[in-house]
Amino acid sequence: MFNDIEQARTAIIPRLRHIPRVGLILGSGLGALADEIEDAVVIPYRDIPGFHEPKVAGHRGELAIGLLAGQPVAVMRGRFHFYEGYSMQEVTFPVRVLHAMGCETLIVTNAAGGLRPDWQVGDIMRINDQIFLPGMAGHHPLRGPNDERLGPRFPAMVGVFDNDLVPLARTVASELGIPLREGVYCMLSGPTFESAAELRMLRMWGADAVGMSTAPEIVVAVHCGMRVLGFSLITNLALPDAPPANHEEVMAAGEAAKPKFAALLCGILSRIR
Repeated sequence: MFNDIEQARTAIIPRLRHIPRVGLILGSGLGALADEIEDAVVIPYRDIPGFHEPKVAGHRGELAIGLLAGQPVAVMRGRFHFYEGYSMQEVTFPVRVLHAMGCETLIVTNAAGGLRPDWQVGDIMRINDQIFLPGMAGHHPLRGPNDERLGPRFPAMVGVFDNDLVPLARTVASELGIPLREGVYCMLSGPTFESAAELRMLRMWGADAVGMSTAPEIVVAVHCGMRVLGFSLITNLALPDAPPANHEEVMAAGEAAKPKFAALLCGILSRIR
């Protein structure tokens, strides 16, 4: 894998005007934030070895590198998913490339179902822990031989969400008047939305939001030694007695929340050192 990462990196670096320090992965309906990047170089995923083109609406499949809120960033406009048939190693390969390009921090976002009846569509939740259910079942991005050049054999996941970016995120949200929820994100494999029994089970486990991505990307970022900050945009209420979720609803909620989500992320980026 090390050589594959180097091949992707060398396909990107000569085209850049800025070496990124922060990587962002933008989930469903949130990719428009990349339009605000200044002095941007935009590279379609199809032009990067090892990257795949997303097939899901709202994921454009581009890597945009430039300045956002004065911070040199590399922004993934969409991701490819485990449920599309890719392996966990393929899903997380872009994170390794972001790190190889110079990114020391990863900010990852997703659209998620809210498991708390007192929350609302449009709420933003900082991920303060995660339940990586496919990984627990054996679909893990670190499964197989470990290359010590990429990270340790047994990385710890306790405490990885409690870093120096957390008080920064809270401060920016407070200054902007944006209520910032905090909770546990659970990843399921998808592509079906959850049954009522599964939603009740997730609440018993202590999950506050549920989605179909993000957890393996965070694991690999930790494996690489990156700081991690994760956010879920609550795009539907995933409650046993609520109306069934649909992808159009997710996209509409992402569009409505775009201004405040963009303001939060830009405020954080402007202060990352």
